[in-house]
Amino acid sequence: MRHRRAGWKLGRNTEHRRALLRNLVTSLIVEERIETTLTKAKAMRPHVEKMITLGKRGDVAARRQAAAYLMTRDSVDKLFETISPRFGDREGGYVRIIHGGFRKGDGGDIAFVELLGSEKTLDEKRQKRSELRAKRAEENRKAMESAEAENKKMAAESEVEHDKKEE
Repeated sequence: MRHRRAGWKLGRNTEHRRALLRNLVTSLIVEERIETTLTKAKAMRPHVEKMITLGKRGDVAARRQAAAYLMTRDSVDKLFETISPRFGDREGGYVRIIHGGFRKGDGGDIAFVELLGSEKTLDEKRQKRSELRAKRAEENRKAMESAEAENKKMAAESEVEHDKKEE
């Protein structure tokens, strides 16, 4: 029975579990949407909520506590400058966990974890990514055309040389 047993061990020892959760929380704050297993998502939710609550406090002590937990300075800055003001009037429930099916290799439950209100930034990222793909495709197409033109030119020159040798 699991009476009065709180939290998840995730099949790891204490240090590994703490490092895993810190990395997941940092990644979620930086990326605003990550893919992980359902159990890890449920285990990291309270940590993300605490970090956003610290960000809403906004004082120096809260910034130091967040910096002690999060892995990068960029994540601390983003937490305090962009993410926490987004949830200024909200009293909790900052994270959405969406079940994403099952992993092909081992059948593990996959979940997408995202911050509420991150749809705009995710759409901007998708737009930038699609523009970059289109640009790369255009560059590749131009490179292929120039390579074909070069090959035709080389073939024509070799044909002319071959004709001169025959005469």
